[in-house]
Amino acid sequence: MSKSIAESVLFSPLRVGALSLPNRMVMAPMTRGRNAADGTPSELLIPYYSSRADAGLLITEATAISTTARGWLGAPGIHAPSHVEGWRRVTDSVHRAGGRIFCQLWHMGRVSHPDFLDGALPVAPSAIAAKGSSHTPKGKQDYVIPRALSVAEIGAIVGEYAQATKLAREAGFDGIELHGANGYLIDQFLRDGSNQRSDAYGGTPAKRARFLLEVVDAVSAAWEKERIGVRISPTGNYNDMRDSDPQATFTHVARELAPRGLAYLHVTEALPGSPMHVPLPPVTPAIRSAYPGTLIVNGGYDAKTAAAAIERKQAELVAFGVPFLANPDLVKRFQRGATLNAPDFATLYTPGAKGYTDYPTLG
Repeated sequence: MSKSIAESVLFSPLRVGALSLPNRMVMAPMTRGRNAADGTPSELLIPYYSSRADAGLLITEATAISTTARGWLGAPGIHAPSHVEGWRRVTDSVHRAGGRIFCQLWHMGRVSHPDFLDGALPVAPSAIAAKGSSHTPKGKQDYVIPRALSVAEIGAIVGEYAQATKLAREAGFDGIELHGANGYLIDQFLRDGSNQRSDAYGGTPAKRARFLLEVVDAVSAAWEKERIGVRISPTGNYNDMRDSDPQATFTHVARELAPRGLAYLHVTEALPGSPMHVPLPPVTPAIRSAYPGTLIVNGGYDAKTAAAAIERKQAELVAFGVPFLANPDLVKRFQRGATLNAPDFATLYTPGAKGYTDYPTLG
């Protein structure tokens, strides 16, 4: 084992909000589609998450906050008693293995489909369809033009986030992460490519950030702020997203979140050379300047680049997606400089254990 790798800052402990983490490695949220049609977590999630419990922090796959928030085959929920019971088995197993786990709260907004919503239109800040398609219970379908939310409906959804937070606490999670990235509802409000409202929730960066901040304040009232995280993707174009000035938009978000005392801000912005890299000026450095709290970065890091980011004070934690997907013992592999398992992309969303809980560990 290389001494320099074993003693890397990546494996140093850190206090984050209400938790003490043994290392700086976070398992990023990854939708895998292994759950029941009603959103009840599958038993397969127990070995999947518990086998990765030596990560500093686990963040679950995106989890729907209500029946109208869903829109992905096999995705879990956190809005019914069976969801709480299913997730409790997962969190108990993670805690028995010595881990810590946050639930990522999700509303799909315009990139849901009527096939998931009993024929109703999906909702969004504005009636603007995303380009692309969805895999629904009835097959692959183009996205539809969503229905613009009324102010009263926005308030009701804020309440759904708060209720989902209470249920996550009941299910034994250590905290929650608000999914404000990747073109889902919160992100749809933040960016002007999808939000063209002319009321208090649209126009300037401050108005477009209002929905996110109302959700943050509501979930912080439902559970202490030190157990709340937020994820954003300033330059990501997934789900047909764009913004005319991402630096202005997301530095405003960072400045507004800074005094709220949250556990962390999680920024996903792919590094050059990563498959998800977008050829736009990076916004993460400006966010770092505006946000003095704990920052997680994500986007194609390996052990070396992650340690360098932490050493240079660009972030306190680094989240890894695909490496954790294929390597349940990623922490040990990084510590030992071991070869990583290659992911089987053909089984990312297929039912069953193959490509999910059958990746080999060292030895």
